[in-house]
Amino acid sequence: MNEIVKVGVTTMSSREIADLVEKRHDNVKRAIDALAARGAIGFPQTEEIPTATKPVLEYRVGKRDSYVIVAQLSPEFTARLVDRWQELEAVAASPAFALPKTMSEALRLAADLADENVALKSDLAVAGPKVEALDRIAVADGSMCITDAAKTLQTQPKQLFGWMSSNQWIYRRPGSAEWTAYQDKLQRGVLEHKVNTVHRGDGSEKITTRVLVTSKGLAALAQKMGRAA
Repeated sequence: MNEIVKVGVTTMSSREIADLVEKRHDNVKRAIDALAARGAIGFPQTEEIPTATKPVLEYRVGKRDSYVIVAQLSPEFTARLVDRWQELEAVAASPAFALPKTMSEALRLAADLADENVALKSDLAVAGPKVEALDRIAVADGSMCITDAAKTLQTQPKQLFGWMSSNQWIYRRPGSAEWTAYQDKLQRGVLEHKVNTVHRGDGSEKITTRVLVTSKGLAALAQKMGRAA
C-alpha cells in the first residue's frame, strides 16, 4: 500500500502519481521540483524505498498538491486521481487493528482473546440446544390449539392469547367470542383454521372456527416471545 497516514493526514507517493498519469517516475519528480520551486506546491516529504539494486527516492505529496501536479502533467487523468483519493481516504477512515508494541501488551491481547473465546463457546453451548429444539419444532408435523401451544412454550394460555392478539396474530370479529387468525398468518403457514360443525338439539347446525398453531408457528412464537421477554 503506497499511502502513508501521519497525524491523520493521508499522502500519495510520486511513483503512484507516475503510474496514474502513465509517466516516468523521474519526469514526475522533476515536475514536482519545478512546481515547488515556483511556489505552486509545498516542498514534499521524501522517503527512501529499498529496491534490489539501490534505494529509490520518492516524494510524498498531499491531496491538494497532487491535483496541481496532475494538472501540470496530464490533466486528462484527473478522474483517475479523484478515484484513487477516494480509495486512500476510505482506507484511512477505516479502523485499524493495533498490533501490540510490548510484551505486556501482547500478553494482555492474548488473555483478552482467550476470554472472548471462552465466552463465545459458552454462548454457543447455551444457544445450541435451543436452536436445535426450534429446528425440530419447525419441521415437525401437526398443529395444536393455542392452549396446548402455551403449555409447549411454558407460558400461561392467557398470556399467549394476549400476546397473539396485541401482535396481530389473532382477533375477534365484532359480536363474536371466537378467535380468528389474521390472513397474513394463514398465508405464512404459522396459523390455520379448523372448521367444526356442531349439531344442535333442535336439528340445526352451527359452524365454529378454531385457530390452530402449526409447528412453524410454534417455532416463530418461541423466538418472538423469547425476544420480547
